[in-house]
Amino acid sequence: MANKTTSENNTIALNRKAKHNYALEQRFEAGLQLQGWEIKSIRDGRIQISESHVIIRHGEAWLINAMISPLLSASTHVKAEESRSRKLLLHRKEINLLLGHIERKGYTIVPTVVYWKKNRIKIELALAKGKKDYDKRADAKERDWQREKQRLFKKK
Repeated sequence: MANKTTSENNTIALNRKAKHNYALEQRFEAGLQLQGWEIKSIRDGRIQISESHVIIRHGEAWLINAMISPLLSASTHVKAEESRSRKLLLHRKEINLLLGHIERKGYTIVPTVVYWKKNRIKIELALAKGKKDYDKRADAKERDWQREKQRLFKKK
């Protein structure tokens, strides 16, 4: 169970839709089980997690629909699958906690950030509840009000 400790310079990919579509609550840090060509592509910034989600199957967490585009020069002898399921590396206690929240309380697990940590690629997952349309409108209204308040204070 990790708090958000990523800095801007080691962030690889962000899921900006997650904050808009979900109410993010608890965050976790997980490792990714990747192939060599995927790491080379991620170093080049060719990863997209905006449409991805996490499922728990047979006691293991899997990242679904994350797109990693292969480099033309990196994967000459391997047939690269862009959106294959990738295993997430989590502790058993964390998987059990996530599974309990999903089954009993109706949460979803959403990837929010992919980043570097000590030469390893990590992914931040968040327990999330889906927002209704009126919640999204209320958030937009609050954001606009905060922006307007900053403008008013700046003028004085």
